Amino acid sequence: MKITDFLSEKDIIIGLKNVEKEKVLEELLTLLEKNKKIKNKGEILKALLEREKLGSTGIGQGIAVPHVKTNEVNTLVGALGISHKGVEFNSLDGEPVYIIFLLLAPTKATGIHLKALAKIARLLKDRVFRNSLRNAKTASEAFRIIKEDEERLNKLT
Repeated sequence: MKITDFLSEKDIIIGLKNVEKEKVLEELLTLLEKNKKIKNKGEILKALLEREKLGSTGIGQGIAVPHVKTNEVNTLVGALGISHKGVEFNSLDGEPVYIIFLLLAPTKATGIHLKALAKIARLLKDRVFRNSLRNAKTASEAFRIIKEDEERLNKLT
């Protein structure tokens, strides 16, 4: 499995407009709705916010990976938002978040959901990769960075 299997260039926002967690999640869901990847944005947002109550998906080092399993998608769906201002996400390290990787999975897709989260975490733990992604100027550039890094990692394994 590759991130580029469930994330496309058109599902990336560089320069998120919002700086509040709920508004950023809504901004990413609006993009997915526009791209016809999801139907019921309101239900998914509600599920994501419920998930956040269990514990922040702001994992530190400027990264958040909000995720939820929902009946509102039939397949794995991803969106990526890069914030230049920083988003208050109640991160584990207390720092603002700049890279938000949203992941939605079908309710019954536990295995694929966990594999996708592991794949995202593996890429984002690399500081050089994070910095490159954070400094991407366009969605196309961000997508290329992800694709190239995945290819590099696949050669190593």
